[in-house]
Amino acid sequence: QVQLVESGGGLVQPGGSLRLSCAASGSIFSKTMAWYRQAPGKQRELVASILGGGSTSYVDSVKGRFVISRDNAKNTVYLQMNSLKLEDTAVYYCNRGYPPQLSWGQGTQVTVSS
Repeated sequence: QVQLVESGGGLVQPGGSLRLSCAASGSIFSKTMAWYRQAPGKQRELVASILGGGSTSYVDSVKGRFVISRDNAKNTVYLQMNSLKLEDTAVYYCNRGYPPQLSWGQGTQVTVSS
């Protein structure tokens, strides 16, 4: 089964930016890929998705601030996060499709704090 490894998280001040990466051990070509997040005490939620053809969609709370992209040659999906808010604090995960089709990776922690 394809394994997913997320990276790029960290501690950032409100208004800052981070770029997350998700490296897949197998091909993601033509597959829908997605980023999810789970904040403390909350259920995991879908944040952004990108179809095989490149079309994207976002949860309302991140529209205009986050950008999902993909590099099929590198089997990698990215999440550029700008204008970060306190409420963006969460562990971020990527997966194939929605609902998710693969086992979860370890995720990457994003903490927005002043």
